[in-house]
Amino acid sequence: MPTLELTRPPFSGFAVDDIDAARAFYADTLGLTVLDGEMGLLRLQLSDAVEVLIYPREHHHPAPYTILNFPVADIEAAVDALAAKGVVFQQYPDMGTDDRGIFRHGGPLIAWFTDPAGNVLSVLEAKITRSVYRPPR
Repeated sequence: MPTLELTRPPFSGFAVDDIDAARAFYADTLGLTVLDGEMGLLRLQLSDAVEVLIYPREHHHPAPYTILNFPVADIEAAVDALAAKGVVFQQYPDMGTDDRGIFRHGGPLIAWFTDPAGNVLSVLEAKITRSVYRPPR
């Protein structure tokens, strides 16, 4: 018998300082499924089994590290699509990101950006291992 008897898959969560701006960013800019949760929370539905909770927090301070990574088949196309929607990619000169914000010096190709609350997110190029992931609609 496991130590914890889970009633559903585990989930993660993070804070934002403006829940309406977060809803618009994750739904409209990133094109993800955002559901309204209880008590003013948002549920970022990434698949049938993967959910991330977004909650409002007054005086929010974003973490200095990446809180959520989005694997993509083509980082160039992802960066272009997000930039066309106004997303600004972070520049990390000490790490050697290129002029588009893409890190190309070992490991997966990755580019970082922030949500309206300053939380660090990324798109990273990942080979498709099975079928192409399709988020629920």
